[in-house]
Amino acid sequence: MNDQPSSPELSRRALLRGLGLAGGLTAFGGTLTACSSPTGTGGTGAPGGGTLTLALNRSLVSLDNKLNQFDAAVTVQRAVRQALTRIDENLHPQLVLAEKFEMTAPTTWTVKLRAGVTYSDATPVKVEDVATALQMYQKVNGSFLATFFPEWPKVVPVDDTTFTLQTTRPIVALDYLMANILITPSAANKAEELQGGVGTGPYVVTTANRGTGEYTLKKNPKYWGTAGHVDTIEVKFMPEEASRVTALRSGQVDVIDSISPDAVKQLSGLPDIKVETVEGTRLSQLFYNFRKPKSHPLANPQVRQALSYAIDGQALINNILGGVVTAAEGPVPLTLSGAVKTGAYVHDPAKARQMLDSLGVRNLAVKIIWESGEFANDASVMEAVAQMLGDVGVKATLQQFEPGGDILKWRQGRAGDWDILGNGYPGTTGLASTMLQGMYAGTAAKEATRDSYHGYVIPEITDGLVKAQAEVDKTAREKLLADTQKAIWDTWPCLWAFVPKAVIARRTRVEGITLTPANNYDISNVRLGA
Repeated sequence: MNDQPSSPELSRRALLRGLGLAGGLTAFGGTLTACSSPTGTGGTGAPGGGTLTLALNRSLVSLDNKLNQFDAAVTVQRAVRQALTRIDENLHPQLVLAEKFEMTAPTTWTVKLRAGVTYSDATPVKVEDVATALQMYQKVNGSFLATFFPEWPKVVPVDDTTFTLQTTRPIVALDYLMANILITPSAANKAEELQGGVGTGPYVVTTANRGTGEYTLKKNPKYWGTAGHVDTIEVKFMPEEASRVTALRSGQVDVIDSISPDAVKQLSGLPDIKVETVEGTRLSQLFYNFRKPKSHPLANPQVRQALSYAIDGQALINNILGGVVTAAEGPVPLTLSGAVKTGAYVHDPAKARQMLDSLGVRNLAVKIIWESGEFANDASVMEAVAQMLGDVGVKATLQQFEPGGDILKWRQGRAGDWDILGNGYPGTTGLASTMLQGMYAGTAAKEATRDSYHGYVIPEITDGLVKAQAEVDKTAREKLLADTQKAIWDTWPCLWAFVPKAVIARRTRVEGITLTPANNYDISNVRLGA
């Protein structure tokens, strides 16, 4: 591969110029190249073998991503199921199941499936499988991916392997967005999380236990691309960090994820352990509940801002998060293409008290909820936040949910009331526009099905984001995005937010891991040394 634009990229540039829309898609910098797939194409792969054991901090409850997609899950899910495209370590889209994916009109993308691609049962991938996948992602209730799309594209078959994706308005990042839609045989796909089944990936599932979060994957003998190097992958769920660190040091596991700064210090410098870090695209946040009635204090953005003055973010970073995160300076991480700095979180408890008094807010009580493992040292962060709020006269109660519990219903407002949610939002495309769309482009229709982001429905914000997603002119799109990000910041959606680095620790015998800013990696490239 090289850095020159591929023919699909040149084609869509020429199209935009011909339509008088120069400066459109080239803003994203992604180049779809004919040779790109997770493992290359053809061949049987280099000799390898052995068993790779992964210990995850959150339970892998699904082998697709319709409902949830925490970072480490992607590594495993995409070993089994693949998409038309993928986002590489440089946050650019690359071809996988598609050999062609190009914008051929402002509202039309033409896609051709790669020749010879089959599922692990040797059946071919069909156009109808893509259409069904899109339908299933739409139908599932509570999918975070559904909010990424300004609208769902319609699949229109052209022939047995070619189709168009059609929309009513341009979606200039559709090649990025489709990297999140994992393809399954049409007859086997359902509007629910899939626990097993066949996929096109280099590995197949041989055992699966959703209850324990343990899975075994074996090399797919019918894989259409270059075979993976490792014969077997064992996935384990170890919620306690101390257990994961001990297992890594003793050689019981090979890779662990989402480790705290303390664990990084313990493991760094050990002769048989390597810690990998890159700047991340995930936003970790203490997000307000926007479903509060207008009479509630938290419905007032000035109250939300006042509470933020109570939070000493730098103390949290230095003393609990070990300096391996940065405070957010906008509604999405600045590592994302198109993100702009809009402000900063300032610690000023005296101002917090003054603002609350001037607003007539006294004896305020808030409930903070989160799921264990949402980010490193989450419980310690929440306890410190509760104390900081207490220092300005706000009583905070904490409720922690175990992984795999019913926090999804709480987030949707279906199980119980809460005020602040400790949550993370992945930057799976590397674009600010898609994270902004997912979090802040709420509508009344989305809220009716509880698919808005915690009740965040502000029509003028949504309108700005939808216009930006459809704008093919680079300069105009960037201005729309920048203006809307500033408007979002002014609504004060978070008590505090930060951007963690992507980090894993591995035994040195594990080679070939290229950690992406989205905190995952292509497992088929991994080799086991001595």
